[in-house]
Amino acid sequence: MTVRELDAAGIHDPALRTAYARCRTLNARHGKTYFLATRLLPVDRRPAVHALYGFARRADDIVDDLDSTATAGERARALLALEAQLEEGLRRGRATEPVIRALADTARRYAIGHRHFTDFLSSMRSDLTVGGYASYEDLGRYMHGSAAVIGLQMLPVLGTVGPREEAAPHAAALGVAFQLTNFLRDVGEDLDRGRLYLPAELLAAHGVDRERFEWSRGTGARDARITEVLRAAAAHNRSVYRDALPGIALLAPVSRPCIRTAFVLYSGILDAIEADGYAALHRRAVVPRRRRAAVALDGLVRAVAVRTVRRHRAGPVAGARASRPRAAASVREETV
Repeated sequence: MTVRELDAAGIHDPALRTAYARCRTLNARHGKTYFLATRLLPVDRRPAVHALYGFARRADDIVDDLDSTATAGERARALLALEAQLEEGLRRGRATEPVIRALADTARRYAIGHRHFTDFLSSMRSDLTVGGYASYEDLGRYMHGSAAVIGLQMLPVLGTVGPREEAAPHAAALGVAFQLTNFLRDVGEDLDRGRLYLPAELLAAHGVDRERFEWSRGTGARDARITEVLRAAAAHNRSVYRDALPGIALLAPVSRPCIRTAFVLYSGILDAIEADGYAALHRRAVVPRRRRAAVALDGLVRAVAVRTVRRHRAGPVAGARASRPRAAASVREETV
């Protein structure tokens, strides 16, 4: 299947194919929900998504790998080395790091703004020294680089039916919504890393503080006030999903099933957290496999239907050609 995707995308250089394959492996291994949704894209666009994920995962592993014995200083130096490779790769198209090689190629093919990648690494650097945020406004500044830019990176790959600028705020909001969900699902694990992504103002509004969270995590004891904090955070998260939702209709029709599936699966994590009594500080909530399968099947049906209509038309879906990069415009598309 990797060969088919790479051939469809017009990626023939052996070293580059190896780099993209590495990114795909990272996506399949670590981003199960993300990878499942990516499978609903036309085959020629999937390698680009794998490259974007692979880069983000590589940086995240430097910062967050709990199994690593690296010190904060060593992590900082590794992140600087990755950034240097990024700059070289984006500028000259060469890099020894496979994920950077694939990323640079994707950025060139889809004309993705380089600032989106440097903003991402800036937020990753802050994770090495910042363990909490006073307000949602402060958290939002961090999440611009850690989450919003992910949606903006994806937009040129997905394509739009109108001006990209109209879809951009929704794409950014969806990136933020996904990460807020991750923060809730992983709140206990993040606390083990010395970080709490729930703003202090939210905790204070419910009469608790970070020390109370650490006590609950360490002892396994529940606190009704912490439950209310998590409930309020989930409500805020749902409001961001509502802001992001109109953007799906602005995407190229062939990309909508992928993003709709990711939207439903990720927002479904909030349902799982609620069903588990907001016990996320002590255990990770998981969307049941049966539910994941049903959502994926619905997405597959939608994807095949859109591509069948597209195949029987004389030209591409209205508006999609203009939104795709010239380098990729002639690439053939296949059904899953």
